[in-house]
Amino acid sequence: MAPVPDLRTTLRSAWATNNRVTIFLVEQVPSGLWRAPVPGVPHRTVCMIAAHLHNARCSWIKTLGQEHGVPVPRRVDHRNVSRRELAAALRRSGRGIAALLELGMAADGRVPPSRAYVWRNLPLDVGHVLTYFVAHEAHHRGQIVLLARQLGQRLPVATTGGIWQWSQRTREARV
Repeated sequence: MAPVPDLRTTLRSAWATNNRVTIFLVEQVPSGLWRAPVPGVPHRTVCMIAAHLHNARCSWIKTLGQEHGVPVPRRVDHRNVSRRELAAALRRSGRGIAALLELGMAADGRVPPSRAYVWRNLPLDVGHVLTYFVAHEAHHRGQIVLLARQLGQRLPVATTGGIWQWSQRTREARV
């Protein structure tokens, strides 16, 4: 019988890889696309969608973790953040989400309840918390890839393929 893998290590690594995939995409978005308006929603840009990922993380960290001592990263200006600034911010909020997962793992697999969590749409077991964040980010990464196509600025194959190179992104996440 094969040994059972260390689930803490697996969950930590899965989040770190997802975070690296998101940062990779942000780093690869061409300058001309970064400020491009979303068709049909001209007040929204690709930059704003990407910044939403960090700002949403900050909101969840504040809601679920602040009461338990998890530091809340500063939000970014979703209208004016640069790709470089956002990549750095995503590294910080990535550590915050990792801290939430650690909090949950230390509390028998469940993020402890907080007074700020009133929406209650998300079960707080670590598996659901991780899956929710990964799904949210994958959704918006897909939006960015689709918008590039719609706007006639199709991303290079190295980028669209690169977001699926999770083994490579995992190695980069360990750096």
